[in-house]
Formats: sequence, structure tokens, C-alpha cells
Amino acid sequence: MRFWTTIALILVLSAVGLTYEIAAGRVLAPFFGTSLVTWTTVIATILAGFSLGSALGGLVAERDAAVAARTVRLALIATAVLMALSPAVLSLIYALGARETGGMLLAVILAFLPASVLVSFPSPFLARLAVEARPGREGSSLGMVLAAGSLGAILGAVLAGFIALPLIGSVATFAGCAAAVLLCVPLIRGGASAPGGVARRPGTVVAVVLGGLVVAAIAASGPMCRYESGMSCIDVRRHGDAVYLYSDRTQQAAERVAPGTDAEGPSDRLVMPYTRWLWARMDADLGPAPSVLFIGGGGYSLPTALLSSRPAARAVAVEIDPLITRVVRQHMPWAAAMIAEQPAPERAAPRLQVVHADGRVYLNQTDQRFDGAVMDAFSSGSVPAHLATRETYQRLRAIVDGPVYVNLIDAPDGPLARGIHAILAELWPHVEAAQSPVSGRGRANIVLAASPTPLPALDGLPPGYQRVRIAPGRALTDDRGWVGHR
Repeated sequence: MRFWTTIALILVLSAVGLTYEIAAGRVLAPFFGTSLVTWTTVIATILAGFSLGSALGGLVAERDAAVAARTVRLALIATAVLMALSPAVLSLIYALGARETGGMLLAVILAFLPASVLVSFPSPFLARLAVEARPGREGSSLGMVLAAGSLGAILGAVLAGFIALPLIGSVATFAGCAAAVLLCVPLIRGGASAPGGVARRPGTVVAVVLGGLVVAAIAASGPMCRYESGMSCIDVRRHGDAVYLYSDRTQQAAERVAPGTDAEGPSDRLVMPYTRWLWARMDADLGPAPSVLFIGGGGYSLPTALLSSRPAARAVAVEIDPLITRVVRQHMPWAAAMIAEQPAPERAAPRLQVVHADGRVYLNQTDQRFDGAVMDAFSSGSVPAHLATRETYQRLRAIVDGPVYVNLIDAPDGPLARGIHAILAELWPHVEAAQSPVSGRGRANIVLAASPTPLPALDGLPPGYQRVRIAPGRALTDDRGWVGHR
């Protein structure tokens, strides 16, 4: 095998390995969410697989070159099949009852460790061939091997994050990784002196064809959800007279749709109880022409309620994923009509300004001031860690003159709720909290309001909601922040 062919194979397999690693973290989100713990588990598991595969591959690399090449080809075919099957294996393990931290660990190991071992298995053999291909230049050959591995990893990370996952989704990305591995199989030949070319053994051809059929079948099975971007796996479902939006299998938004009739008011369109509490609080606290910042667009139901009830109001909704906005435009007509509202000739901007950006980045850069703000951003079933810190709310306090409203999902009096409440109590003199009924997983929606002035009492709470007292806790910071639900 020629030297540069070997280097190219190392680069491709390294790129595939990193693409697979990032895709594994993304596909895990609909089942177990995204948090520091889930990403740590994925990275540690796959790196452990790379290490084990390199060690085992080193033992094979010491054998006769022809035997080693045959073993490596079989390993690559198995790699392709396992990579393509990874999402299906993950779904099966989840369906069998894997939950919480223990279930997540088991799912990651079973779904992603085997392919991680096998994708790095050829590396020692390829390194041997590269060194043997240039006698007397062993040092530079080994340096090129290491450089190709690092460059491939960089290319794989860029490919996954900027191209594959955003454009074709996770299932197709896994299938693409598998296809790339299969294309490498015929190029694996034994012996440093053998001429470059393609291995044409009938057994190899048959195995590659069978592996290709498996990969094609997985790719044809379709995406894991109805809409998928690099950040969200989105489904839309209709139940009765309401449309529900799910992101990573977590219910994120809903609006009531009543064809042929007009709802009595904004609150009649709101379906999810936490939005009804937040809207009741906003309706009581805000004046007739407020300017309100919403961090987290979701279904845009709260901005729509505000603008529907107050013609002179203005709102800025910051949503990191443009796909969410597109899905809302297609399936949630009440919010879609507000998003699409064009400014009147005398106005410089629409009443609802949608900004596709990270909420923390927007807060850091904006020079606008607001009369109120709503913090309702989620990544899977949890608040992104960088939006749950003292520094975030200090910035809010600097640009928001009125109340701030927060929606969380946590255990009753849990660490996230205590951490956010501690921050709010430091920065605002008046804070109140309410809690929904506790789910079967032991969590609830916890909604908070913080204000520089006393908050007027509400006439009532959504069904099942009650006012709660949050125990003192440690304020979360950028340095010591929220690590997610585990």
C-alpha cells in the first residue's frame, strides 16, 4: 500500500471517529437530554473505545501483514454496520426501560462503545504500513501518521457540527459515517511492498456489499423525528383542539386551535399551565405599552399573548434555533400570524422582533432596554447552564427596569430552583414562586417572578399549581454552574 494512501485512510477514519462522537451526543438528547453529565459520558465512553481499539489493533498489527489486513477489513465492515445501527440500538435500550443516570450509562456503552473500538482498530496496522513504506524515514512517517489523525479529527468535528448534523440529521450522519468506512475497506492491503490498489477478494466484495445494504436500509428508515437540526429534534402533534410542539421529546409549547371560532382572549389560547401562570403574572404586572424581552422563543405563545392583548406593546424573542421558528410558522397559526405581522408604514420594526441567536450572547451585546423579561429557554428538558447563572441575571438587571419571569423544570425545591431563587433574591427585593404537580419522574414546572416593586396578588392559579417557598441555596455562577438533571 502506498504511503499517501495509508495517510489518507488514517485521516478519513479519524474524521469518521470524531463525527461519530459528536453525532452520538446529539442523538442522545431526545432520550436523556443534554447536560454536562451526558456529554461527559459520551466523550469518556467513545475515547475509551478509541483507546481499547488501538490497543487491540496493535496486537493484530504484529501479525503477518496479509492476515492483519484481512482482520482489519472485517473490523471495518463491522464498524460500518454498528455505526449505522447505533440510533436503533439506542432507541431499543430506551424502549426497554433505560432511564436516569444508570440507564443513560448503559445506553451509551451498548450503543456507541463497540463501533468506537472498531473504528480505531485499524490505526496501528496503518501506522505500521506507513512506517514500512519509507525505509530510513521512520520518524517523519510516524509524524505524518500522527498529524493525519489530528487533522482528521478536526475535519470530523467541523463536518459534524457545521454540515452533517444541521443539514441531514443524526440518522443520516450515522449512515454517512458507515458509508465512509465501507469505502475504506477495499483500500486495505497487506504488505509494505505490495503495489497500491484495491483488494478484490470475493469475500471482501460480498462483505462490503452486505454491509452497504445494511447501511442503506438504516438510511432509508428516515429521521428520528419529524424535523431535525443540529440543535433540535422536533415533533408536532395535534391533540383535540390543541397543537403541541416537542423538542427532544420534551413538550415545549402548545396553542389552542379552534377552527371557525374566535377565542375569548389570549389566555384561552394558552394550553400549558405554566404559560397561563406566567401570562397571568405578566398581565397583572405590566403596563399598557411594555417592551418585553423573551429569552427562548419556543412556540412564541407568550409574546403572542402579550401583543394580542396590548396593541401598543413591543417584544423581542430570542430563539437559538431557526428551525423552531419555521415549524411554528407551519403548524401554530396563532403565533405564526404574529410572527408574520408586517410593520405598518409608520413603524421602523414589527411589534414582534424574532432574533435567532444564543440568549446569553444577545444579552451581552444588546443595547436595548426593556420593561420586563421572560426566561424560558430550554435545551431538551433543562435550562442551558450558561443561562442559569448570577452573571446572566446581573446583565438582565442592568437592562430590564421591571419584573423578570423564569420557567424551570426541577425536583420540588431542587438544586436548580434553589440556585435560581438565590440569584433572584440577591438582585430583586420581591420574589415569588409557584409549582405545578410533580410528574412521575419527580419533577415539576417551577415558575418564579422577581420584581423591584411589590407583586400584586393573582386571583387564582392554574389547576394543580400552588405557591411554594424555595429553600436558601447557592447562587449558580459561570464558574460553578448548573450541570443538568442527573
